[in-house]
Amino acid sequence: MRRSSELSFELSLQSFSFLAFSFFGTHSSWRLFLALNPMETWKIVVLTTYFVLMGILSLYGLHRYFLVMLYYRHKKNAPKPAARYTSLPGVLVQLPIFNEAPVVERLIEAVCRFDYPKDRLEIQVLDDSTDSTCCRLAQDLVDRKQAEGFHIDRIHRVDRVGFKAGALANGLRHTDKDFVAIFDADFMPKPGMIEEIIHHFSDEKVGMVQVRWGHINRSYSLLTHLQSILLDGHFVIEHTARNRSGRFFNFNGTAGIWRRSCIDDAGGWHHSTLTEDLDLSYRAQVKGWQFVYDFYEVAPAELPIEMQAFKSQQHRWAKGSIQTAQKNLKPIWCSNVPLRNKIEATFHLTSNLNYVLILVASVLMLPALLIRVRDPSMVRSLFFDLSIFMAATTSVFSFYFVSQFEAYKDWKRQIFYFPMLISLGIGLSVNNARAVLEAIFGKDVTFIRTPKYNVTASTDKARLTGKRRSRSTQKLVWMGLELLLGTYFILITATALWYGQFVSGFFLGLFMIGFLWVGGASLASHLKTATA
Repeated sequence: MRRSSELSFELSLQSFSFLAFSFFGTHSSWRLFLALNPMETWKIVVLTTYFVLMGILSLYGLHRYFLVMLYYRHKKNAPKPAARYTSLPGVLVQLPIFNEAPVVERLIEAVCRFDYPKDRLEIQVLDDSTDSTCCRLAQDLVDRKQAEGFHIDRIHRVDRVGFKAGALANGLRHTDKDFVAIFDADFMPKPGMIEEIIHHFSDEKVGMVQVRWGHINRSYSLLTHLQSILLDGHFVIEHTARNRSGRFFNFNGTAGIWRRSCIDDAGGWHHSTLTEDLDLSYRAQVKGWQFVYDFYEVAPAELPIEMQAFKSQQHRWAKGSIQTAQKNLKPIWCSNVPLRNKIEATFHLTSNLNYVLILVASVLMLPALLIRVRDPSMVRSLFFDLSIFMAATTSVFSFYFVSQFEAYKDWKRQIFYFPMLISLGIGLSVNNARAVLEAIFGKDVTFIRTPKYNVTASTDKARLTGKRRSRSTQKLVWMGLELLLGTYFILITATALWYGQFVSGFFLGLFMIGFLWVGGASLASHLKTATA
């Protein structure tokens, strides 16, 4: 999967940009930079640091506008197969699973419903499970499907070397198929998916085809609904804009098909990063392979229903993207790919670095606010508040509004979720900044699977009460930091409102809600798991 970890980043980014310009939008702040009084030195340091941070963050915010522009400029350039196969090629379907008993049957049944000739379809259940119940269930399902005439096998490993990447690579040793489709355990691919997109490979230059993700439990809870909007921004805007404009985009780890020779030519699956899909995508495209994004073919999937599971997934994506940047940016810039691709790859792979900047800026917000409110010219301050409020609001809408407008008929209803969407993105800052720092300082690359519960929008929540046992990968100290920042923003918000900074107070309130929500939900889940 991906990632775009960066999926929530732009929300935090836009709110920070708003606050930055609001705080710097007065002449008194700039006069501080010119002051020679040593007593004012701390103010100069605070404002200078804050200004530099906001400049970097705003640059990435402008990049979001650029992606929206690319989307509309190339919206009509939908890729089409160069030709259609008269005889369908053989396809291997790989299903990597790990202790995911609740969804194994659903996954295998969905794959066996493919409208593809049985004699050209091979299925591998790549089972690294350590849970004996899941192992028995997977084997029983495979045995049953073999009796029904399917070419399906279960490949079980006990060492988990390379985690998912290792399982995928190991599976390729047992097949001679030219094309490889991959589906994670939380997906329910539609029957016609493979036959619909396989024809893109009639062009020998095409190495991978990715389809859009759908959300089977979008309406299950507020958390799942917000996740769906975040993912829609990635799959509707980012993938479409990048692919149709000729820039690099990435395979998302599932719901796509690879040409086997492309995988081999790019060096195969590596497990040196937590995002083996992102890593292989860039290595393959630098080699000259073309990727295709099929916006119109949708593969439904289950979204994480717990805050801890969601944070674990985001942590893996954020950490993996920085690891991929460390590994691939130099080869990308030393290659002969177009400059626009190098620049876009840099923005894509480094965006999660900004979570660290966001945390530093969070600490500086209170002193920056106190410096600003001493400006006696409130009329001028209100002007800046109003102008930046409009800019910040438009920036959020320009990305997520477009994604909802393009993907759903009920797009108007989605607008009401945007304030909480911003808060969720902000609340993830501690979790994702920790992931970034772990990548930078070379902490281990243990792959932790996101738990699945076979949940749909209509699933009874009470039925899951005793089954939710996802262990936290986040120590209590990090949850405490989230709650501490939430408490800190109570103080900052109250200060802003006390001084009449109502627009700033509104956005600061979103920071407060985000940190308290994410930290509080994580702590509650942790305590529930510990006492279970």
